Formats: sequence, C-alpha cells, structure tokens
Amino acid sequence: MIAPSDVNSLPRAAAILQRGIADGTHIGAQVFVSKNGQIVADFAVGEARPGVPMTPATLTLWLSATKPIAAVAIAQLTERRGVGLDDPVADYIPEFAAHGKETITLSHILTHTVGLRYVDAGWPAATWPEIIDRICQTRLEPNWRPGERARYDATNNWFVLGEIIRRVDGRPFENYIRDEIFLPLGMNDSWIGMPPERYRDYGDRLGVLYKTDKSPIIPLPPYDTEQAITHCRPAANGQGPMRELGMFYRMLLNGGELNGTRLLDTQTVKLFTVARRIGMYDETFRHKIDWGLGFLICSRRYGYKALPYSFGPHASDRAFGHNGFQSSMAFADPEYGLVIAIAPNGTPGEPAHDKRLRQVLGAVYEDMLLSEPT
Repeated sequence: MIAPSDVNSLPRAAAILQRGIADGTHIGAQVFVSKNGQIVADFAVGEARPGVPMTPATLTLWLSATKPIAAVAIAQLTERRGVGLDDPVADYIPEFAAHGKETITLSHILTHTVGLRYVDAGWPAATWPEIIDRICQTRLEPNWRPGERARYDATNNWFVLGEIIRRVDGRPFENYIRDEIFLPLGMNDSWIGMPPERYRDYGDRLGVLYKTDKSPIIPLPPYDTEQAITHCRPAANGQGPMRELGMFYRMLLNGGELNGTRLLDTQTVKLFTVARRIGMYDETFRHKIDWGLGFLICSRRYGYKALPYSFGPHASDRAFGHNGFQSSMAFADPEYGLVIAIAPNGTPGEPAHDKRLRQVLGAVYEDMLLSEPT
C-alpha cells in the first residue's frame, strides 16, 4: 500500500503524475528518489493494469533504461578478465569482423558511434545464436568510420555486448547479470529475460506498459507478452521495481559499492559515467548529446529546448543515466547526491512524453528544495 507520507514527500511530482492519470497520459507510475544515500521517496500512484493497483513492488518495464546494466557488466570484465575498451569486438566474436567491421571496438558500441545498418535481428522469436549471426552479417552504413559519427542504436549493438560477456565469462548474459549485479545488490525482482516459471508466478505483480497515444489503449507491442519478457534483450527488456533500479544507481553514486557489496572500483565507475563522446551530433536524436560508456550524460548546455530525453531543467552537467522509450527515467546526479528512478506506464507520443518528463523531473528537484549549481 502507498503511505501518504511517501506521496507527500514529493507533492509537486506526485501531482503531475496524478494529472497524467486523469488526462490519459498513463494509468499509473512508480517513483523512487534518494538523496545522499537516504531514501526520500518510494511510492506508486494509479494502476499497474486496469483494476490492479500500482505499488512500489510492481515489476515495471525499463525499456532502454536497461542499457547501463550491460555497461556495468562490461566494466566488471575490464577489472576481472582484462577486457579492453579499445579492443576490437572481433577479438571476442571473430565472425563479427565480416563486411569490414574489424575495426569496431567496445568503446564504439558503448558510445553509439558504430554505424551498423539496421537489421531485424528476429527478437523475440529468434534464438540467441540466430540473433548474433544476423547482426554479425550486418554491414556498416556507407562512408561511416566508427568513432567519427554518432547515432544512437536502440537494440542490436547491445546484443553484441551480451555475446562478448557470454564468450568471456561462459554464462548467458541474463545469468551473468543476475549473479553478478542484481542479486549482490539485492535487486531480487529484477530481470533481463526472466524464466517462464517466474513470469507465471509473478502474476499481477507484473505491470503493463501501454500505448496511450490513441484510444483504446493497448499494451506496447511486442513487449508485454510471455515470449518477449522471457527472451533476453540486453538493450530493452529489463524489468523490475524502480526502487531496485534505484539501488543500481545508488551503487554507482557511491563509487561502486552499496551496503557492503562492491561491484566496481571507484575509478572504473568514474571512467564509465563521465563524458567520453563530447559535443557530437547524434543522428538519431538530431541533437548534440554527450555520452559516457553506456550512459547518457546531461547535455542541457547544448540547448535544452530541443534536447530529447533530458534529465530535466535542473540536473547538473555531471548527471548520468538512461531513459526508456516514452516511459522510464533513471539517473544519478552527483552534484546533488540524487538518484531518481521513475516509471510512468504509458507511451503517449514523443511531444507528450517530453512535456511529462521535463515537468516531473523539474518538480522532483523543486520538491527537494534544490536550485541549479552555480
């Protein structure tokens, strides 16, 4: 159940989310915020699906807010197994070199400067080996030199990261993530491709993400099906309570350690979460956006008015994280000691989501009585 004191901890943000329920932008939302390691908000509003209340324990779909999980797994392998960020992908997946891709490195993937042509890899119907084979046979875009241009890739490149992890470690990506990140942090209800029996056991605890740009609303295809939820997609089908994704960012904000469990060295965290791709125009988002290694970096200084998928009007230049398609938002802001993880369960179209995102995140900072750093 929702404690009134929790909702009242962020009254402006809660009111905006409630208005979104009233106008059909979403039917519910989860909110988690911590400041300097202390949890200040952990509540839910509305419904997870019609007739089922949204609670802080509901498993919500993260979509592209899933991506930093794979980045941290790669970071662990740089520490533990000697994986090099500037190593060619083909050192780990030799068949990836086909069609002139031998110079592509892990850093190129993590900074979205690869330039692979889009191919339908077949998820969720295809097997993991079939998906990897289709991606390995993909060509670069004409006249694209990896590292010299930027274009956000929503899906396929993260399968490549997952396959590198599998080949280096030996465990399937989804097992590695559970064993080495989720369970050590206490993220017990977080998954990227959950077993079918767990999907069935969760029942109404599984939230649904709806397309709310048209009436009647429908579940966002193809995600809210057993096939999609149980077949790993490293870039986009993470699922769990937002309070647990908040644990992940609390660990990063605390230099790689949370509650006595260390996942990364502090210097490795810094390496991955500061801007590495700087001032480049992103051909997907059509805006200059800075990127760390798998993490979006606050890019408000390049012009906030047109900036898509921002961290709101008050985030500092040091904020890092990742948003999901027209829905989830999760990031840490070291300037303020803040972790924010919010998931409305409606995709209302880009303009309506952009308005919601800016208003909600602005209200969170204002509720916390913060002002922009000088």
